[in-house]
Amino acid sequence: MAQKITVDPITRIEGHLRIDAEVEGNTIKKAWSSGQMWRGIEVILKGRDPRDAWLFTQRICGVCTTVHAIASVRAVENALQMEIPLNAQYIRNLVLAIHALHDHIVHFYVLSALDWVDVVSALKADINETTKLAQSLSDWPGNSKERFKAVKDKLKAIVESGQLGPFANAYWGHPAMILPPEVNLMAVSHYLEALDYQRKADSAIAIIGGKNPHIQNLSVGGVTTAINPNNEATLNMERLYWIKQLVSEVRDFIQKVYLIDVIAVGALYKDWLKYGSGVKNYLAVPDMPLDTRGTKFDLPGGTIFNGDLKNARAFKNFNDPYFRENVQESIAHSWYDGSWTKSPFEEDTIPKYTDFKPDGKYSWIKAPRFKGEPMQVGPLAQVLIGYALGHELTKKYVDFALKKISKIAGVNVGVEALHSTPGRHLGRAIRAAILSDLALKHWELLVENIGRGDLEIFNPPTFPKGQQMGFGFHEAPRGTLSHWIVIEDGRIKNYQCVVPSTWNAGPRDGKGKPGPYEAALVGNPVAIPEKPLEVLRTVHSFDPCIACAVHCLDPEGKEFSRVKVL
Repeated sequence: MAQKITVDPITRIEGHLRIDAEVEGNTIKKAWSSGQMWRGIEVILKGRDPRDAWLFTQRICGVCTTVHAIASVRAVENALQMEIPLNAQYIRNLVLAIHALHDHIVHFYVLSALDWVDVVSALKADINETTKLAQSLSDWPGNSKERFKAVKDKLKAIVESGQLGPFANAYWGHPAMILPPEVNLMAVSHYLEALDYQRKADSAIAIIGGKNPHIQNLSVGGVTTAINPNNEATLNMERLYWIKQLVSEVRDFIQKVYLIDVIAVGALYKDWLKYGSGVKNYLAVPDMPLDTRGTKFDLPGGTIFNGDLKNARAFKNFNDPYFRENVQESIAHSWYDGSWTKSPFEEDTIPKYTDFKPDGKYSWIKAPRFKGEPMQVGPLAQVLIGYALGHELTKKYVDFALKKISKIAGVNVGVEALHSTPGRHLGRAIRAAILSDLALKHWELLVENIGRGDLEIFNPPTFPKGQQMGFGFHEAPRGTLSHWIVIEDGRIKNYQCVVPSTWNAGPRDGKGKPGPYEAALVGNPVAIPEKPLEVLRTVHSFDPCIACAVHCLDPEGKEFSRVKVL
């Protein structure tokens, strides 16, 4: 007999997400993903100046800030068919790469590691064995006996105090937790170090972006980051080398700690490499443009259908009709007026809440589709597409990771294992390693371009009479993000955001096809239905970001609750 599990809200994510699952014989047979909030930014933007849209859209989230800003200015520039100065492209590329490094570190250590790492178990670890293990995996300086002893002592004091802080409310001792105490201690130590390295990435973004979160240096047509090597008030060589130092330190942590930790967890949980695949259609967009028009990129993008890497098809530029003509959204099971499937250019955003109806409407999230199919987006999608298209850095890190996993697990682990819950974590760590190299490459490109005497950062936009339509995409930390804009006589007529967690967390479409969260949960084991750790593992592997800043309304549309965060 099927048992119903409802996890509401899913914690350790951004926003409010509800997951319902039917469990039979300790296996999930069916699942529903329900976004419990209405974004509404699209409505706010109507009638506004398109040049202001990026300042509003990056307030969609307090975590995914730079990504909406970049997608927004690209959408307006696309509508106006603008070119962007090389310096502006390189500065934007630095911002997006460094933001992603911060985001990926936070996702694994702060938001997901506690699904796999039993923190309390680390108290049983043998410090000598932990040191031996860690040093066999990496030459990271923090993998020392002194460091692990200090962490164990600190953890012991926390547990004995009865106030676990960030480690509270987890499923310690759950039968699905299988890591040896020594691995758990190593992971806790790296968790604490990760807090410092994500801060270094934050600092680098603030230097180049003006502040963080919510950068201030973008503009339709380029950036506002004035460049003058001889002026203390601008982006000069001192600030550039400060950024380089911070990024170099973050790169070392990612390549010697984060990537290695994910490899080790994936290898030790090798049985999980068969769970969580779900939708094997993948979508990613190219990014880190190398020219002024967005026709050459350092990060590849494209599509894969049915998990077949041989049929990968690349997106070629910022105007690619293959992307523009194949993205649609369905509201058949979403709390909006109607049941249509439309291009974002043609959509409206008219909320119409009913109630949670498993066979009807049950989510505020729309259901994006590409060529009529659900698509999984995220770092795994970009890694698989890059691997299929022969991207050099992607192949380097994928081959390295799979070889190391195979050695630790004692079995041959191939690319097909990436279609899984641990595979999404590995895809994200691999992408972080790639971006850590590319961030420094684009730093060099910027410095070299400045050295040639080019200080240009901005091309002024001109808004003609009549209507212009455009879309801007960006491969954000959680996957493909696109903004779609219709401009009429210099004002926004329509604006739609198709965000990564819309692709992944969306409900069923008009044909009944489940979204990636829903599909990935089917077949997952659940040892204890009352403690659905396994549900959290798979959902967290997507790094959910359900849009924040929402008002709670009663059926008549009146606010009934407001929470002040101190």
